[in-house]
Amino acid sequence: MRPAELIQRKRDGGELSAEELSELVLGYARGEVPDYQMAAFCMAVFFKGMSAAETFALTDAMIRSGETIDLGVALGRKVVDKHSTGGVGDKTSLAVGPIVAACGVPLGKMSGRGLGHTGGTLDKLESIPGYRTELTLDEFVEQVRDVGLAIIGQTGDLVPADKLLYGLRDVTATVDQLSLIAASIMSKKLAAGAQAIVLDVKVGDGAFMKTIEDARRLAHTMLELGQVAGREVVCLLTDMEQPLGSAVGNALEVREALATVRGHGPADFTELVLDACAKLLSLSDLGIDEAEGLRRARAAVADGSAEATWRAWIEAQGGTADESALPVAPIVREVAVETDGYVSELGAIDVGNAALHLGAGRRTKEDDIDHAVGVLVHAKRGDRVEAGQTVAEVHARTEAAADEAVRDVLAAYEIAAEPPKQRPVLLEVVR
Repeated sequence: MRPAELIQRKRDGGELSAEELSELVLGYARGEVPDYQMAAFCMAVFFKGMSAAETFALTDAMIRSGETIDLGVALGRKVVDKHSTGGVGDKTSLAVGPIVAACGVPLGKMSGRGLGHTGGTLDKLESIPGYRTELTLDEFVEQVRDVGLAIIGQTGDLVPADKLLYGLRDVTATVDQLSLIAASIMSKKLAAGAQAIVLDVKVGDGAFMKTIEDARRLAHTMLELGQVAGREVVCLLTDMEQPLGSAVGNALEVREALATVRGHGPADFTELVLDACAKLLSLSDLGIDEAEGLRRARAAVADGSAEATWRAWIEAQGGTADESALPVAPIVREVAVETDGYVSELGAIDVGNAALHLGAGRRTKEDDIDHAVGVLVHAKRGDRVEAGQTVAEVHARTEAAADEAVRDVLAAYEIAAEPPKQRPVLLEVVR
């Protein structure tokens, strides 16, 4: 195999065979194909796309780059999983996991780090002192069996090709390409062994899929990948025209996820969390429908069993479950609007980029995350505001970073004389 020939053919719009894609991906995982050639390949795919056959082959090659787990066989239970395509303030898995596990359904999840302006589940969890994102496969299975929940990073054993490619795409402007997103997500889901999967496909300004049509295409691609592998998959198309919930930034989002598990989360975030839980429970081996799943999810929050599961999960992975241990930024600055009216728009990507520039995300593969910094948005689309009212908070490391972020967050707000048309969090369900 000569990688340059495959890059050229893809650049020119040609199609690669399953064997060629396998050799390229497995060669990259072995260190035989350098980053610069794989980056060129990703850029060629970004502009020319992939056929359905190529997407299947890419997913399969990534899975075959490492080991796989059959959690159902290991636990003697039907195991569920949930994944998001990434958005601003999207900490859904942190709340969904303990609620579903508290309802008696095991959830084993392998997550990634932040891509571009979107935060990664692992980055959020690593803001918890002591939390171990890397478990052996035996530890992963044992924890799902004992606690009902484990959320880990990609180990060297499971889809190592995707772990490498994930970081490369983040810093080469090749994140938002349908086939690369679908293969990355589904290779992790299929290798980790869940039998039923709920996929949250974000749509809008702060998402990789900007239109509902693109989101539907991605959803159908992932559904097909799941069906070929014999998995049950449901896709939720959800709004990302504004940040989800209030918190954007790692430790801030962990606090908000815990508040939601306790029943005190923002309305839009709580709605999405409970809807995802209802669908996961209906796909499980409990033999219940979505309505009963929703009732049980609400009950687990109300009776405190979801919070107890949160504590058991975090402590099982070495973390400190008390939110007082989370890092705090030294500078907190208020953001105030200058006019009366209604919030007509709150640009998700603007808020996400403000958090990125504060240090909550990565601009290069080697960047360190500042887990304490970020943004809290208090006024959301449709809210009535008055001149001088604080609509957001910036949590920063330095005064200069705070100054820049205040300007960026204020620019994300559009104020109008009339309230905007309401837009639901859940836009569509694709099965």
